[in-house]
Amino acid sequence: MSIASGMHRLGPENATLTVETKRLGAASKVGHDLVIEVTSWEAELDVDGDPAVTLTADGGSLRVREGTGGMTKLGDEEKAGIERTIDEEVLRRRSVEFRSSAFEVSSDGSGATVSGELDLMGASHPVSFELRTGDGRLTGRATLRQSDWGIKPYSALFGTLKVADEVEIAIDASLPQS
Repeated sequence: MSIASGMHRLGPENATLTVETKRLGAASKVGHDLVIEVTSWEAELDVDGDPAVTLTADGGSLRVREGTGGMTKLGDEEKAGIERTIDEEVLRRRSVEFRSSAFEVSSDGSGATVSGELDLMGASHPVSFELRTGDGRLTGRATLRQSDWGIKPYSALFGTLKVADEVEIAIDASLPQS
């Protein structure tokens, strides 16, 4: 299956955009690996003519959906605290923007390699990722290092519990078939 021609608009109504974090450090067993959903965002995927991808996300819309590992279950109060920390200390409610500069459809038409610039926290850096299609879905993953954008990964307990510098960004969208 290939991506249907035309302009595809993506957002929370037909796709999920998540950030996945991992924990490190001597006290990592007390922390949680997190799945954080971006709840306010929009993207356009234009596969006609000069293919392109753009995405804008509200940095204040991240919500903790899942926490795995840890010595205790991640409760609503802890989730709210994490969301507050992301809003106030990490992203400071700033928008996140991506604009592609290259879009290469794979030879079998089952996906594409996308490259472009990610603007985050007042810095812009190149990012590349693969998009894949199948069963009416469009999926993709990118690994980012927070420090590349001047973000100091969160730490607690005097640095013995840390969020890994690398985070995974994932998209899973429903698309019309071509």
